[in-house]
Amino acid sequence: MTARVGAGRTLVTQKINELIDVGLVSEDRVGRSTGGRIPREVRFRSEAAAVLGIEVGSSSLDVAITDLAGRPAVTHHEPWDITKGPEATLDRLEQIVNQLRDEPQAPTVPLVAVGAGLAAPVEFTTGRPISPPYMPGWDGYPVRDRLSDRFGVEAWVDNDVSAMALAELRAGNAQDASDFLFVKLGLGIGAGLVSGGVLHRGADGCAGDIAHIPVATKSPALCRCGRRGCLAAHASGAALTREARRLADSGESPYLAALAAEGTTLEAAHVTAASHAGDPAATELLAQTGRFIGTALGTYVSFFNPSLVAIGGAVSQAGDILLAAIRQAVYEFSLPLATRHLQITPSDLGDTAGVVGAACTALDAMLRANRLDWWAEQPLKN
Repeated sequence: MTARVGAGRTLVTQKINELIDVGLVSEDRVGRSTGGRIPREVRFRSEAAAVLGIEVGSSSLDVAITDLAGRPAVTHHEPWDITKGPEATLDRLEQIVNQLRDEPQAPTVPLVAVGAGLAAPVEFTTGRPISPPYMPGWDGYPVRDRLSDRFGVEAWVDNDVSAMALAELRAGNAQDASDFLFVKLGLGIGAGLVSGGVLHRGADGCAGDIAHIPVATKSPALCRCGRRGCLAAHASGAALTREARRLADSGESPYLAALAAEGTTLEAAHVTAASHAGDPAATELLAQTGRFIGTALGTYVSFFNPSLVAIGGAVSQAGDILLAAIRQAVYEFSLPLATRHLQITPSDLGDTAGVVGAACTALDAMLRANRLDWWAEQPLKN
């Protein structure tokens, strides 16, 4: 232990005793003796308090009550129209939290913090979304302050993809990776960067915004930002939905055309289904989408030299065709040295990445060494 933390035995013992005193650590089983006094192990009391993890997506709400390790005890997911605005959304979030607290599996320990991830650029220091493309009416809204007021605890708010990257670092495939990218492929596209084991937000909180990297295409599509040819306009869930409807209308995809004729409202997931059914046009669309994404990531990989690129979000569930195209383009457009040990894998956190990451965003702040006096004032159960 002393070697890992770079401190002497006396200081380590002092700090552990302080953590025991505030209720965050407890003595555990007897450890293996290496000579001298028999050591006693200690453990982190992750069950001592609870944290709210909230993901406000472009079309859904996800909420979890987690322990102090970010592990969800109870979760909730529902579709939501984000254009209803922040006040209606906060009202619904409060109702969801009250419902979760009444569930038998919900922890009865004190709630100490709330973390939230928004599908928007977020100024992390203030917790305010800035010019969010998918959240009209939210620009500059004090989300952090309002969440704190609503739930009576401190709150932290970040971009949802940065939160997901933190979840991947704490609980996903990147636990052993100190330098990696997390890429979310959903209605939009974004990336979170972890460097040296620390989430990199940049000077203003918008590091990793890859959505508006220009892509090379003969017919650049109009992006929500007002420009044409952005990655998000050609490789996001919204772009797949647009192209699915075009393929159905033109008859290029018999599978999608048949669904549309039945009255189905086509979405990105139907492209995956069509590809799995052997539809050539849908398969080529997924491959093209992967090439766009991989080409853009190739620049990042050469610049940042991560050991891992984890792919998450709803569109990432498209499977091997999309992932293979991403890999091929990354290797083609990156330096050989940058890809020598690179792994490109799907995230294994699934639908929990957002809420786990949001909880971890709050926990990273709450469990800092300078918060010990605050923890001493909390009624933690022993």
